[in-house]
Amino acid sequence: MEKLTNRALQIDRSPMTFGERIYLPSIAKGLSITLSHIFKKPATTSYPEEKRPFSPVFRGLHILNRDEEGAERCTACGLCALACPAEAITMEAAERKPGEEHLYREEKYAAKYEINMLRCIFCGYCEEACPKDAVYLTETIMPANYNRESFIYKKEDLLIPNPKKQEIK
Repeated sequence: MEKLTNRALQIDRSPMTFGERIYLPSIAKGLSITLSHIFKKPATTSYPEEKRPFSPVFRGLHILNRDEEGAERCTACGLCALACPAEAITMEAAERKPGEEHLYREEKYAAKYEINMLRCIFCGYCEEACPKDAVYLTETIMPANYNRESFIYKKEDLLIPNPKKQEIK
């Protein structure tokens, strides 16, 4: 029968030597690797007691910034949602009503702003795309939880506290 391809290799079926049959060289090699790892520094840390150092460019949880007067910086332009490759950000824009000038910087604001942290890949594109510096990735690690709903952060969860309200209290 003729071969279709030249990919088939002939297997060497010569008998094993005495050293190969008793597997001592292989066992000695495996033990030497194990013994060398015993004396190395372990790669794990005891997390709650020890905190591992993070890179200076570590990107953690998102926050929505406010300006110096306490107004929201986000103008609901949608550039962060467009830049997100995982499509983790959803927002709805609304018009500012008369008398709300102290709450929002511009005429348009984000009435609904949500980030699905289960989809987020922490790439930082949303932070780079924002023209108003409203989105910022902190150095905080995302906390663990047991239900999926708690990983969808709403605008109230993301906004930093208003500095004007804290001064009054």
